[in-house]
Formats: sequence, structure tokens, C-alpha cells
Amino acid sequence: MFSWLTQTTLGKIVATFIISMLPVVELRGGIPYGVGFGLSPLTAMLTAMIGNLLPIPFILLLLDKIMEFCKKQKGFLGKFANFLEQKAYKNKETIDKYKALGLIILVAIPLPGTGAWTGALVATVLRMDRKKAFPCICAGVLIAGIAVTVLSYGVKSIVS
Repeated sequence: MFSWLTQTTLGKIVATFIISMLPVVELRGGIPYGVGFGLSPLTAMLTAMIGNLLPIPFILLLLDKIMEFCKKQKGFLGKFANFLEQKAYKNKETIDKYKALGLIILVAIPLPGTGAWTGALVATVLRMDRKKAFPCICAGVLIAGIAVTVLSYGVKSIVS
């Protein structure tokens, strides 16, 4: 039923795009998927970057209201919102010290707990100007996309 996601070029692009939209996985999972299943490195990178960035404007616009609602709830939602807020505050010193460059670096480092979703969370919780935060997140995604593509393509060419 879903074999087209690995057997057709369109399917590989769609899967790379969707994987890259997911929090935590983001383009760090999407690019290796695309390259591993035979997309050109450039196609995998561009598809993953677009997929990774698509949810970010919505997160920047809506997360504040969602967090407010969730923090008022008891149980899982309230605890989860507080957890996310604390995660964002762990990056406060870096963002305060380096400003826009700090947000770019946070998004660009291809490690767990970083990325566009985390950058949008940090920007929202720290009340950064959305119009300044979004280009920084885009720059970080570009840097991460290049780094992950080079690593993915390099690993694939070594293994092959």
C-alpha cells in the first residue's frame, strides 16, 4: 500500500518532505531518508528544508496561545507545556548573549534537541520578534541542511 513511498521518485520526495516536518526528526531524518532511497543530495536537501520550514510560521504565530491554554490545564497538558517552557529557558543565556546569531546556531547544530521546532519554541517563549526570528530559523535550517546533506551523502558514498 505504501510501497510507492520508497519505489517512486514522487513517493521519496513526499516521504522526505513529511519526515522533515516532524518535530525532533526534522531534516536530520528527512535528508538521510531521501539520500538513502536514491534522491539526489540537492533534491533531498531542498525537499527536507521546505518540509522542515513549512510548520514554523504557524508555530511562531500560534504556539504562544497554545502554551497559555495548556499551562492552565491539569495533568499531562499542563506538565508538557511547563516542560517545553523549561526546555526553552535552558537556551536563554545563549540567545541573550548572541541574539540572532544564537538562534541561528541553536537551529543549525544538527543534534537532538536543536532544530527549527526548538528554535521556534525558544523564540516564542523568550518573546522574540517573529519577524526577526523567522529569518534566523531559516538561516539555521539552511546551515543544518547543508551539514546533514554532506554527512548523509558522504556516509552513503563510503558505504556504497
